[in-house]
Amino acid sequence: MDARGYQNYKQQSINSMTPGELLLLLYDELVKRSTLASLALDKQDWPAFEAALDRCTDIVNYLDETLDRQYPISQDLSRMYDYFTYELGRIKVGRNKKELDRLRPMLADMRDTFRTAERNSSQERQA
Repeated sequence: MDARGYQNYKQQSINSMTPGELLLLLYDELVKRSTLASLALDKQDWPAFEAALDRCTDIVNYLDETLDRQYPISQDLSRMYDYFTYELGRIKVGRNKKELDRLRPMLADMRDTFRTAERNSSQERQA
């Protein structure tokens, strides 16, 4: 397969996504990377563990930076993102499996909440 063709396809797919779909894509990646971090921690693969947590932190920071601050819920989300960033840093430094296992369901719950909101929003647009 032509690599440029695949890259063009990927770029077109991303460009045609709604903001809600892009948000879900980021959350899916966040959950995936936290799972990869957990697997790497089990194998004591420290470079992979740290890279996965660094990517999680980058995603959370991006989500925080792109919040639309005109809505009251943005302040609550920003505090939640600050908490996630803090916990990810603690987990990385302490290589703490217990804390990672505690944080991962929170990340998945946030993703699921946004997935439900996106689904409800798309149904309202279609009605």
